[in-house]
Amino acid sequence: MTHATLAVIGGSGFYAIDGVEAIEHVDLDTPFGAPSDRIVIGTLDGVRTAFLPRHGAGHRILPSEVPARANIWALASLGVRCVLSVSAVGSLKEEIAPLHMVVPDQLIDRTSGRPSTFFGRGIAAHIAFDAPFCGALSDVLHEAAAATGVTAHRGGTMVVIEGPAFSTRAESELYRSWGASIIGMTALPEARLAREAGMCYATLACVTDYDTWHQTHDAVTVEMIVGNLRANVERAKAVVAGVARGLPDPAACACRDALRDAIITPLHLVPEERKRELGPILGRYSEAAAR
Repeated sequence: MTHATLAVIGGSGFYAIDGVEAIEHVDLDTPFGAPSDRIVIGTLDGVRTAFLPRHGAGHRILPSEVPARANIWALASLGVRCVLSVSAVGSLKEEIAPLHMVVPDQLIDRTSGRPSTFFGRGIAAHIAFDAPFCGALSDVLHEAAAATGVTAHRGGTMVVIEGPAFSTRAESELYRSWGASIIGMTALPEARLAREAGMCYATLACVTDYDTWHQTHDAVTVEMIVGNLRANVERAKAVVAGVARGLPDPAACACRDALRDAIITPLHLVPEERKRELGPILGRYSEAAAR
């Protein structure tokens, strides 16, 4: 059976992984629709790794259109335990310059209307989300980024906006007044869904611009973002390989047990159809309840 331990969800301009052996392509359907694209699975430094382009090949999907539930469900069905998100972000601080990388530790949600949970329709669950990124995986990610020679920042808050338009200058200044470090469009609901699925999740944020607040910085353009992101792509690929080599044991991480005290509905009251739909998410919890 096709399986993977690590998954890389690539953001803008990051559509492939170098150094992957024994490659296979997997087309999956899910109860939440089709994933963003077919999933590529191969062996990267001895670790079975899945790669999924968040916006589809050729960047066809807007941030608000990303089928995050389908993406995470599909990865969970493959047995993925650790998810590495690679994404383009803007900087909200002078010291975090374009072409730097950030491994954030907090999120502020400014999105609207995006389905953000697997639960509902007969089953209620409330996960703890005070620490939205896995600390162990984030530490490995930061070390791997620093090892490439790039300026890598550990920690900081990412504001996630709805998009697809970039911020107004007033919005950018507001987020700066909150003490936020970077701004992006895709970490949510992805991080929240990964936590519900019991996955370790971390983000490699590739800084492409100073958002709209910087006095000497030109207005944000797609050309600027893509140009700077391409400059970081090869380093980002090296970072991913470094993470694969130093991957922490997901079985020893608290992320795995996110649902242990979160499911309120007794599982015998959950409709069987919902249990089947959420099989990769409920996993051992539904199996334990059946015993």
